[in-house]
Amino acid sequence: MTFGFAPSSAASMSTSADLSANPLARMLEPAEWAAAGIPLLRNPREVVSGLHARHLPRPSTAIVAVLDPDERLRASASFTRRPAPADGWMFRNALLSQLRRVIPHDLRRRTPVRTAVLLYCRDGDARWTQEDGAWMWGLRDACTLHGLRCGAYITLTRDGWQVLGEGRGGRSPHADSPPESFALAEAPPPLPRTGGAASEILRRAAAR
Repeated sequence: MTFGFAPSSAASMSTSADLSANPLARMLEPAEWAAAGIPLLRNPREVVSGLHARHLPRPSTAIVAVLDPDERLRASASFTRRPAPADGWMFRNALLSQLRRVIPHDLRRRTPVRTAVLLYCRDGDARWTQEDGAWMWGLRDACTLHGLRCGAYITLTRDGWQVLGEGRGGRSPHADSPPESFALAEAPPPLPRTGGAASEILRRAAAR
């Protein structure tokens, strides 16, 4: 037999009201995000370049993308953040709406096999902000409600791109980058290096 104290209904309602009234309760700190076991992207620059080429984001543009286990893009959508205080609950609803529009949910699976990543283009530098924390909270919650794994959160600024919580980033593309063609964003794999006659045949075929 276990003895304990159950919170009163009034206390529970008070706690829920405090959470709903306080947007800062719906955000994740960098340490919380790093400890959440977010899967690492094998080639983040390729993902960033591909999304940039497709959506051409400018500040206040969010891009949510769904990747398969091989990191191939299955669906993506972009939208503009409304000028309102940063709130993870609002961001969650916006992300969930976009996910439902572009790809069916995976809620029937025991474990998620597809991963959602979020790229957000904004002003400022690459340092974490409370707005980033609200996007992280929203992405994590939207993934849970759509049956997806929560993947990387990436910021795109005029300084370049940054995978928050991982310390990986680059200078290109950035918030002011010109459109990049799909041919450059998704370059074909290089020809295999072989010797002798096979190498000569491949070289001639590539030159045609």
